[in-house]
Amino acid sequence: MNQPDLLLHNTLTGRKEPFVPLKKGEVGMYVCGITPYDDVHLGHARCYVVFDVVRRVLESRGFKVRFIQNFTDVDDKIIEQAKKQNKDPLQFPEPLIKSYFQMMDLLNVKKADAYPRVTQSIPIIIDLIQKLVQRGMAYEAVGSVYYAVRKFSAYGQLSKRKIDELESGARVEVDTNKKDALDFALWKASKEGEPSWPSPWGPGRPGWHIECSAMSMQHLGEEFDIHGGGQDLIFPHHENEIAQSVGGTGKPFVHTWLHNGFVTINKEKMSKSLGNFFALKDIFAKVEPMVVRYFLLTQHYRHPLNFSDADLAAAESAWTQRIGGAFRLVMEHEKGVKSTASASSFDSVTKGILEEFDRALNDDVNTPGALGALNKLCSLVFELDQAAGKAPKTRWGSMKRAMTTMLDVLGLKVPVEETWDKAVLDLVAQREEARRQKNWAKSDEIRQALKARGVAIDDTATTPRLKRIH
Repeated sequence: MNQPDLLLHNTLTGRKEPFVPLKKGEVGMYVCGITPYDDVHLGHARCYVVFDVVRRVLESRGFKVRFIQNFTDVDDKIIEQAKKQNKDPLQFPEPLIKSYFQMMDLLNVKKADAYPRVTQSIPIIIDLIQKLVQRGMAYEAVGSVYYAVRKFSAYGQLSKRKIDELESGARVEVDTNKKDALDFALWKASKEGEPSWPSPWGPGRPGWHIECSAMSMQHLGEEFDIHGGGQDLIFPHHENEIAQSVGGTGKPFVHTWLHNGFVTINKEKMSKSLGNFFALKDIFAKVEPMVVRYFLLTQHYRHPLNFSDADLAAAESAWTQRIGGAFRLVMEHEKGVKSTASASSFDSVTKGILEEFDRALNDDVNTPGALGALNKLCSLVFELDQAAGKAPKTRWGSMKRAMTTMLDVLGLKVPVEETWDKAVLDLVAQREEARRQKNWAKSDEIRQALKARGVAIDDTATTPRLKRIH
């Protein structure tokens, strides 16, 4: 049976389209990285978990993915923060970049194939700006260079905005040297006390947008398959990337644009100005990182994702008790089971659930639908566990393979060994002592106390077995 098409919602066309790479079997993918001026936050986590899953889905379909993600390591916000803290702006991002990698490792986000930085890409950025000037798409003014927006007739195609209705976009400073208010800086003339590099127009530094055009094309070519980022980047950043790249090469640039939705906090958009900003390190102090990753996948990537204590608690319960519990049961039952089935074979029920999982991800990476299939498999696991010896043992191997596949595509890692807090372990020890003394009333009382904590206990011939109540 032929595998169904992988459909992706292309922001450029505004519809779901079958994904067909430019080169058979290979995918070039670029995702805008962080500007390291403050702690990595929940909004970052959503973006990079989303595109990590997109990458994993592509790889699970047999594509070889070249994944590139940049660091904007020189920027107005970095310079401002460095001045406030009396630090070198070129060194200021380093601990924040280190922290970024630590946070992403905890979230099980796969490493990119390359992490180009602005400060290490100045020559290629200058080269692209020179091409734009030579083609009449940009102009120099008092040591700065600006892109002439009205020279690019397709401007606004990504954001679906008409050029005559646009105002100067985000991060574009009011500048009397510009010929048009819509024009944006490709190269900024140096200011006293700020980092600068030599250029044909004098010392300065790159504007925000030009870096991604130059670095993505350096690593993936003048045309590539997928460009991703948050919805807040559609305009002006990604709109400007298209204008610069197409203006400089005359080629289409990116074929599929993917954008993830905002994170809201108690139904309000997360932002520092509203005081509802959540750093990942603070969230990880309260819950395990895998709980956060699971939570981030409970909503479709293009939709807003609401964050609240109640939402996080629900995700923690689903992840630790239901999915974690089911996975450990599978691992326990599958031990010692000899099966003649091949490593890729599945019984009919498990196969149907795995096909449902794949259909969901083929439909624009629908992770809620994929989690629904995973939860259906968990229900089957619990049913077979209750059936004990009545279930065919060979089904455990089938379910282990299916669950492992699902978890891997979603990037979720379950600790094989359950961890129990001291209070639970103390109750278990007290119950064992009560059973040794044949104090069955005390034993049952402790069983109920464990149940109130969400823990079930099964007595075996050797040691008691604990499991989460699902």
